[in-house]
Amino acid sequence: MANSSILESAREAIEGKNLKIVFPEGNDSRILEAAIRHNEEGLIHPIILGDKGEIQKVANENNLKLGKLEIIDPNYDESFDKLADLFVEARKGKATKMDAEYMLKKDHNYYGVMMVKAGIADGMVSGAVGTTGDTIRPALQLIKTKPGVSRASGVMVMIGPNGEQLVFADTAVNITLESQEMAEVAVESAETARGFGMDPRVALLSFSTKGSARHDLVDKVSKATRKAHELNPDLPLDGELQFDAAIDPATAKNKAPKSDVAGTANVFIFPDLQAGNIGYKIAQRLGGYKALGPILQGLNAPVNDLSRGCSAQDVYEIAIITASQSVDKSIS
Repeated sequence: MANSSILESAREAIEGKNLKIVFPEGNDSRILEAAIRHNEEGLIHPIILGDKGEIQKVANENNLKLGKLEIIDPNYDESFDKLADLFVEARKGKATKMDAEYMLKKDHNYYGVMMVKAGIADGMVSGAVGTTGDTIRPALQLIKTKPGVSRASGVMVMIGPNGEQLVFADTAVNITLESQEMAEVAVESAETARGFGMDPRVALLSFSTKGSARHDLVDKVSKATRKAHELNPDLPLDGELQFDAAIDPATAKNKAPKSDVAGTANVFIFPDLQAGNIGYKIAQRLGGYKALGPILQGLNAPVNDLSRGCSAQDVYEIAIITASQSVDKSIS
């Protein structure tokens, strides 16, 4: 995985830029191990949040040497008041200064997000301990989505046994998607894939291929396909397609012979979170694919979520991806 073209492209994009990535979960050994490695290599500048005494204890228990790793305790940070004021401004009447101070002290994800919003850090990586909601909620409230994007979404980059690269979405955020939202996710996912050096060919997935079944769920995907074409007429994109028709040329010839995308797709848009989550885990467990992500897209600045079952290597890699998103805003 370390030699995948996606990570190599990301490395090249951030080399020498000294981009700062903040990690709110400083008392987790996996986070510390990845941050220490980055600090030693100098590819990115990691910032750890938390109580310095507790972090040192975790490091000692896991035979980790913190070295010159930057550690910030939000309770004593000189930027606290500035970030609290910015928090109030960002919430536009939904939070008082007291509310802001409480949240910034209580939840380090909020503090990390505010560091990104203020430009103190270039991106944030969290979720090794907390849930996806814990990571995403502060980002949606404070960083918000890009213009023209109604909601953030999550992609999983799937790396095959032979190095093949696929993008699956939405695998992390939205339980259900309406046609317009699915169309937006399709276009955003194509931009994400392009940012990783891929030439995106997008398939909107269903249990039907080109009208082979009739149902409201099929109609939703067909409408999403039309809307996605309206959003980006030049994007190679088609739907509704079953997965086999989307990825296998022989099947595509039988099921969707007039499609320019069927049989050659590399970006797959699932109709809901249930399908996306099941799909990527089947590919991971039975197909031998490595799942990189979830990588959040559609936000004004990069904030990425980790799986609670992640390894230190996963944290290390997602930090590289996050830093690259801050360079190419089209994939944030």
